Amino acid sequence: MFDVRVRLGAVLEIDAADRLLPSDGPVTLWVTGVRLVAHRPPDDEWIWVEGIRLGPSGRRGPQARILVRASKLSPASAAR
Repeated sequence: MFDVRVRLGAVLEIDAADRLLPSDGPVTLWVTGVRLVAHRPPDDEWIWVEGIRLGPSGRRGPQARILVRASKLSPASAAR
């Protein structure tokens, strides 16, 4: 079961290891939407996180939709 807590407007630092297809490394994302994944890889739970990529200086980049491990977005991981 999912226990995911992400506020719209939050800024997430998403490591490459927490993404399904980490071709461009870690990402900083300003969250504009979150949704569960109906068809997900076996043996893991994934969440679509939608938002605007932020550059190192905070400059806004393109809109993105990223598959993130549900464990990255759990209340326990947020407390770390």
